[in-house]
Amino acid sequence: MDVEANIAIGGVEEFKAAMQSLNANMQGHVQEQLANWASDVKEYAKRIVPVRTGRLQGSIFVRTLDWMVEIGAEAAYAALVEFGTRYVQARPYLFPAVQQYLPRLEQTICLAVDLAKGEAGLT
Repeated sequence: MDVEANIAIGGVEEFKAAMQSLNANMQGHVQEQLANWASDVKEYAKRIVPVRTGRLQGSIFVRTLDWMVEIGAEAAYAALVEFGTRYVQARPYLFPAVQQYLPRLEQTICLAVDLAKGEAGLT
């Protein structure tokens, strides 16, 4: 039984190292792929946003941090355009942009995970 125990435990260090490598690489790859995805969403939103002065269009931003992406607009009236008011009809630009690229998000995350697995030797 001692021989079997040594064989079973023998690969633990290699597995542990591979998992640490996977963890380190995965966050970087996911962040990079999310940033690319979010950039595409931002550009689409800029193409479809209603433009009068260009201020709203110029205020559309993307921020990525760890496993999250924030897409929005900083113009004070951005939400009024997106959602409308009781007097003005909504003219969404952020929601349609996210919806347009949402199907690609899963592929984006899977690609990042596959890249990280490959680098960790877990393919």
